[in-house]
Amino acid sequence: MSNLSAYWRKNKLTLTPWLFLLPGLIMFAIYIIIPVFQSLAISLYDWDGLGEKKYIGLENYRELMSDQSFFTALKNNVIWLVLYLLALPAGLFLALFLNQTVRGIRIYKSLFFFPFVISQVVVGLVFTWFYDPSFGLFNVILKSLGFEAIPILADENYVTYGIILAGLWPQTAYCMILFLTGLNAVDSEQIEAARLENVRGWKMLWYIILPQLRPATFIALVVTVIGALRSFDLISIMTGGGPWGSSQVLAYYMYEQAFSEHGFRMGYGAAIAVVLFAIMMVYITIFLVKMYRDEKGL
Repeated sequence: MSNLSAYWRKNKLTLTPWLFLLPGLIMFAIYIIIPVFQSLAISLYDWDGLGEKKYIGLENYRELMSDQSFFTALKNNVIWLVLYLLALPAGLFLALFLNQTVRGIRIYKSLFFFPFVISQVVVGLVFTWFYDPSFGLFNVILKSLGFEAIPILADENYVTYGIILAGLWPQTAYCMILFLTGLNAVDSEQIEAARLENVRGWKMLWYIILPQLRPATFIALVVTVIGALRSFDLISIMTGGGPWGSSQVLAYYMYEQAFSEHGFRMGYGAAIAVVLFAIMMVYITIFLVKMYRDEKGL
């Protein structure tokens, strides 16, 4: 016991942070790390979730390579990923606009902050009404301009883009909040020094402000990429993967195969989940390595 007390006194500063982190690490291991390995194990079986598991090795992954619906979902995820990144410049523009000391700016901040606090279900319902070909505001505007109504959510050529636009609404608000927080930490002395050197406009933004927003940009980028790859709520609410599976993404296809009446194929759904997790890890690893190198000046 005395040896333990002596060890604690000697390493108190080192051990104390780990003691505070320990509950969070335990929860992270139970709810994140262990389920990842469980999903990887389940993907090697043919299992309906209730009966006996049948080991089939990599057969689920071989089937994925010939599954047209899987590649449709993968293609839609790529589209989500590319277009979802528009939330970053849009959020930055709004943050720069709202980071002003002008009359009524608090009202503007509240209005732009509003999409972030409402649930994805509400966002999905609002945009479903917005796109309605009979009475939706979108088609009312089109008709007033002399165009034909477009059933966005019933047209396989437009449906994915319509859902992404709905998702960009709250995601832009989230990026805006991150950039606003970052702007509060910008060094005012550097800005004043740049103004004395007659630096204005885009040069001020590019050379002075954006380098100081790097941590906020990194967080916004990672969260946006993860949000694009795990998109599920809006698709479930707005289209249910339709029409004819054209708006499916990997997360929704995984759910459909594993839990819906169309599947109950837990092993196949787990294989889709593993592929999705691998894609996320590739992107996040790239971002982490790039940020580490930037911090080290390599």
